[in-house]
Amino acid sequence: MMLLKDILYKVNINAVVGNTATHVNDIHFDSRKVSLDDVFVAIHGTVSDGHDYITKAVEAGAIAVICEKLPEQLVNGVTYVEVENSHRALAIMAANFYKNPSQNLKLVGITGTNGKTTVATLLYELFKKAGYKVGLLSTVKVLVDGKEYKATHTTPDSITINNYLSLMNDTGVEYCFMEVSSHGIHQERTAGLHFSGGVFTNLTHDHLDYHNTFAEYRDTKKRFFDELSGSAFALVNIDDKNGLVMLQNTKAKKITYALKSYADYKAQILENEFTGLLLKIDENEVWSKLIGSFNAYNLLAIYAVADLFELKTLETLQYISELESVGGRFQYFISENKITAIVDYAHTPDALKNVLETINAIRTGNESLITVVGCGGDRDKTKRPVMGNIASTLSTKAIFTSDNPRTEDPEKIIEEMEQGVEPQNFKKTVSITNRKQAIKTACQFAQTNDIILIAGKGHETYQEVNGVRKDFDDMKIVKELLTHIKK
Repeated sequence: MMLLKDILYKVNINAVVGNTATHVNDIHFDSRKVSLDDVFVAIHGTVSDGHDYITKAVEAGAIAVICEKLPEQLVNGVTYVEVENSHRALAIMAANFYKNPSQNLKLVGITGTNGKTTVATLLYELFKKAGYKVGLLSTVKVLVDGKEYKATHTTPDSITINNYLSLMNDTGVEYCFMEVSSHGIHQERTAGLHFSGGVFTNLTHDHLDYHNTFAEYRDTKKRFFDELSGSAFALVNIDDKNGLVMLQNTKAKKITYALKSYADYKAQILENEFTGLLLKIDENEVWSKLIGSFNAYNLLAIYAVADLFELKTLETLQYISELESVGGRFQYFISENKITAIVDYAHTPDALKNVLETINAIRTGNESLITVVGCGGDRDKTKRPVMGNIASTLSTKAIFTSDNPRTEDPEKIIEEMEQGVEPQNFKKTVSITNRKQAIKTACQFAQTNDIILIAGKGHETYQEVNGVRKDFDDMKIVKELLTHIKK
């Protein structure tokens, strides 16, 4: 148990009704989890408002309520604290409750539209190879010194984050690499954390269903760098024009990386094949099993972070050569009759364009490139015609299908993708709503040496339709189909 006043340390408070010297058992923002002597934090969610559940939390035994507006009826014996921002208060309180575990770690946040999972995961793998105890907070999974926990969000809620970081303290973890999403920054989930560094990968069209404009999306990312301390580093990709924007107001040490521009860390692609990449990084050549120019950026960022933490250069390059691609990120399989199937998480226009351009750069020209792609429901609709255009322009054949339609009509989503197809590409496209049937059709179209790209879902092993998640693994399905379809 902790005193409420200690948990509220550094929280911006407007008013207090009651006693903050009271003992608190636990913190919750979900009233259903509240029990005796807990503190309930009322936050505005995307679906519901926690302020509507204050009475329920008090009835469940809450001894204190943190809110942005005091309720009209106050219950005797309950302490009410009015704060400027409940999301931020929750994050700072969670950090205090778990004794600020991030201060005992070298915590690095990775943000950007594409590459977050790959950079965070491969940094985890590299530092593990270097002999350190490491933690990972990613979209795909949470790892605490090798022990795996299932991830539910790109950036978990602040209580969950600090709980994991505390667990890392208990197990002697020294470094932790964490994906930081724009949603997480906007909802203050990373407030109260002490970051040793931040990495910016790139910024492209995404999440405009949540952030009203691209400028708002960019400025949300920028806030992460604005809040870094003077002892931290801010490592940004300056081949992306938004890289320098991230550095404008940061107090952190400014470090840059690039393939095309002058930067602190430079790399050059010497060879780019399906078997991997040959890179020249700061005058040293290194072979990587990863594929494509986008991975050249990811590997350069990883190299830079390792160097900033003073790992030995030659050992770092050796570890980079041993790294494997992250699940659902340009994972490929070659069938007996030499059809290459690639599964990639590309669910934004830029990510899809990067993957298709990478494949086209490696192709000799005789093979067909068949792309299976969809767009998620209840998400940014503006990118649908753009992705339809990219897939149909850069592929020999494009099959539009369902992704995770969620509560939307999958056929309507596909129709919006079709609107981006230019007249000269009409004959190259076909729409098949059932995703498994779409993959099967791609396998039937494919001849020896052809390439199938299945984009959008990557590592996901489910498909979400009307709130129900059913088992669906792109790689598993395409492997089975290619094994059974004989040419």
